[in-house]
Amino acid sequence: MRKLTSILLLSGGLLLGLARTVYAEPQPLDAIVAVVDDDVVLASELHREMANIAEQARRAGQALPPQEQFQRQVLERLIMTKLQLAAAEQAGIRVEPETVQQAIASIAARNNITVEQLRQALATDGIPFEVYREQLRRDILLSRLRNREILSRIQTSDAEIDTYLVNEGSSTSASREAVQLRHILVGVPEGASAEQRAAAEAKARELMDRIKQGEDFASVAQDSSDGRRADNGGDLGWIPIDQVPSLFAQAVQTLKRGELAGPLQSGSGFHIVQLADYKGGDHNVVAQTHARHILITPNELVSDAEARTRLEQLRQRIQDGDDFAALARSHSDDKGSAIQGGDLGWVNPGDLVPRFEEAMNDLGKGQLSAPVRTRFGWHLIQVLDRRQHDATDDVRRAQAREVLRDRKAAEASSHYLQRLRNEAYVETRLGELD
Repeated sequence: MRKLTSILLLSGGLLLGLARTVYAEPQPLDAIVAVVDDDVVLASELHREMANIAEQARRAGQALPPQEQFQRQVLERLIMTKLQLAAAEQAGIRVEPETVQQAIASIAARNNITVEQLRQALATDGIPFEVYREQLRRDILLSRLRNREILSRIQTSDAEIDTYLVNEGSSTSASREAVQLRHILVGVPEGASAEQRAAAEAKARELMDRIKQGEDFASVAQDSSDGRRADNGGDLGWIPIDQVPSLFAQAVQTLKRGELAGPLQSGSGFHIVQLADYKGGDHNVVAQTHARHILITPNELVSDAEARTRLEQLRQRIQDGDDFAALARSHSDDKGSAIQGGDLGWVNPGDLVPRFEEAMNDLGKGQLSAPVRTRFGWHLIQVLDRRQHDATDDVRRAQAREVLRDRKAAEASSHYLQRLRNEAYVETRLGELD
């Protein structure tokens, strides 16, 4: 029964598979089959919904439950819809006619047809266009209710994501097949005292710090490692993932290229391992750009032409030697980046509005753009650097966050709907149809 009370939003992909609205035989009297607070469910509504669901099941090749059970389930679905619509109205949630029209146009476009062709397709399936429009309006309304009452309140912490990736990470990323490792060993003699082990660990930490501060791993390994590959800069070569020593196995599944793990203690001493490269798994390398900008936004006091002129003047000052960051702090209307001297940090493709990104991508490193117009106003853009960034870990964390969010949303939806049901006055009258 709970499955039938989920809050759903009709999407464009549902269009051509939308069930035919099959009307039941006329009833002698349109009886009330349920009272829901100040609203009612009519027998005609129940029969139409049952016919719709039966048609969907037929097209999908699915069996229906016994008639009496099916009738109760569909009635419960209608009751829950009534409760949610009432909750949306009470919360002041509205759906403007323009929003519904845009949704219809979007659905038609995704199916490569015009709105008029959509209307004709619905008519062929026996679905009045106004009925379809009203159902779509309700679906959007219920989606907005869900976003407000459920999704907006869901939070997922970094600690939850870390735990998920440790326990279930394989569901969001394929395992690496092989790794190329570099290794440093700070050995301890057999039967070493606690003081000797402490000294060895301290030395290992010191070596890690030197590498993190920029020293070459191979040079440090050659000078200081007690490992058998020290003369080769500690390079262990390519190792199949199932042959990686258990001491390193967990670390090398999550390290990024160039990252270190350690000191890892074993009977022979303290180990430092660096992931040089890996094969397999989900690679997601993106071209990132480090950019900064100055934004002048037209308003009731500054015309569009004046905003552009001000930027052209700032551009000339920068070319004459004025500091970009100082001018951004003083003049940019993007207060979030202005405090950072206009710095936007490293941005991925698609992070910025298309016109800004297009202009940014046309610039070479260090180049300054001419004034660029977007919906936010006029921008002056400078590219500071570019790089290829392995975003694999970022993607895995985003996937994990989405999985956790969906789980929480399903649980929260169930609780919310149950609360609506418990707080409402509901009287069913299915017996009167017998």
